[in-house]
Amino acid sequence: MDLIEKPMDITIYPPEVQGTGAFDGGRITEIKPLGFPDESPSVPHTGPLFYWAWATAKGYGKIGLHPHRAFEIMSYALEGEIGHYDTMGNRSRVKAGGAQVMQTGSGVSHEEETVSDHNEFFQIWFEPNLKETVHHTPTYAEFRHEDFPVEVRDGVTLKHVIGNGAPVSLVAEAAMQDILIPSGHGYRRELSTNRTLATVVINGEGTLSDETGSETHKLAPRYFAVVHAGKNGSLVIQAGGAMPLRIAMIEVPAEVDYALYRERYPAY
Repeated sequence: MDLIEKPMDITIYPPEVQGTGAFDGGRITEIKPLGFPDESPSVPHTGPLFYWAWATAKGYGKIGLHPHRAFEIMSYALEGEIGHYDTMGNRSRVKAGGAQVMQTGSGVSHEEETVSDHNEFFQIWFEPNLKETVHHTPTYAEFRHEDFPVEVRDGVTLKHVIGNGAPVSLVAEAAMQDILIPSGHGYRRELSTNRTLATVVINGEGTLSDETGSETHKLAPRYFAVVHAGKNGSLVIQAGGAMPLRIAMIEVPAEVDYALYRERYPAY
């Protein structure tokens, strides 16, 4: 009998298997749902989504001046306020819901700081064709929470951070939403063949299922879920418990038409 390919390949990475890091003598700590190539776990099918860290700091903390090239890097504030300075002369702060975006091109150095009593933010790296973007002039842009479009679908609130009318524009192909699902509600998401959804749970609990309901996984704070579509299908995220379920979701192509960093340097 021929094997039938599942439409959805779902893998869950709880926080205890994710990478970790620290800066400024431990003032800033982080977990890494998607670490650098030499960090565990190895996560397949993420295409141009290269790196995703979740940083936390109580009070002031600083990540000193350091360089970047070619990658597109976004810091997205979840709580508190984060600061930015770079060698292009940009100096700014954004509060919760805001974002700072660098297209690092031919090279730029920057430093980051946390400002409030309690700070949490994502830093996410996207990988365009590095051989091309390394020749581009670096850029910086910042956005407030109010700059992002928000829509409500069947009681579920979707804030579009990248794509779907959002102001963040990248060379790498990606779309990102900050999604709030009320308790007892569900969110259904279609996914086309050879596309990947990467999801980090910010708050709340729930479940993630394929469209048939034959495969169901628990979701809890800081869980990282990666869903790869072997063929067209859909998944359902259901909020459980008394709290809403808040998730950050990024969709990317699982494959691109240029060599990715991990493919060029598989030993890293």
